Amino acid sequence: MLPTLIAPSILACDFARFGEEAAAAEQAGGDWLHVDVMDGHFVDNISFGPDVVAALRKHTKFPLDVHLMISRPDHYFPRFVDAGADRITVHVEAQHDVSKTLAGIRAAGCGAGLCLNPPTPFSAAEPFLDQIDLLLVMTVNPGFGGQKFMRECLSKVSAGADRRMHEGFSFHLEVDGGINVETAAEARQAGANVFVAGTSFFGKADYAAAVRALRGDSIG
Repeated sequence: MLPTLIAPSILACDFARFGEEAAAAEQAGGDWLHVDVMDGHFVDNISFGPDVVAALRKHTKFPLDVHLMISRPDHYFPRFVDAGADRITVHVEAQHDVSKTLAGIRAAGCGAGLCLNPPTPFSAAEPFLDQIDLLLVMTVNPGFGGQKFMRECLSKVSAGADRRMHEGFSFHLEVDGGINVETAAEARQAGANVFVAGTSFFGKADYAAAVRALRGDSIG
């Protein structure tokens, strides 16, 4: 049974206080810090580069969960390794040799994750399940925060949990997009164990209470 992990998304924090917000998330009892990297091409938004990851690394001992929403993750992932990422997740839909990229991330000493966008079927991830440490199921279309949770994506979470159990895999199942107390509970029931929280964490006055609620401590 994998632990329930809360990964506050730095994309939703006060950008003028990156270091303080990262430290606050850690002190609140979060488990990982999720960093969404967007290139303005693979998704229609631009966010952070490796320099931001390096800056965060100086302010927190949090595991940095870096999500590369970029067209060429094979070209750029070494820069995020050097910046201090602990886990690097790439998209199956991006332009790269998926197996080679995952192997390179692992060889560099980082956990390797694979992400599926909402329209992408679970079958696209199946050839790589023995090569990953994390499967990320997007529950909104990637690129912008504040979107409505897409419950139809939970079937992919359930499929991943089923394959993980029956084939003896140990990868984490992460969900990202529209995660709050209610949707986290639904995703947990489907088999997810890592919950990326944006406004449902950084939008709250009490970060510690937000972590407890998302973890399920306040809802049984």
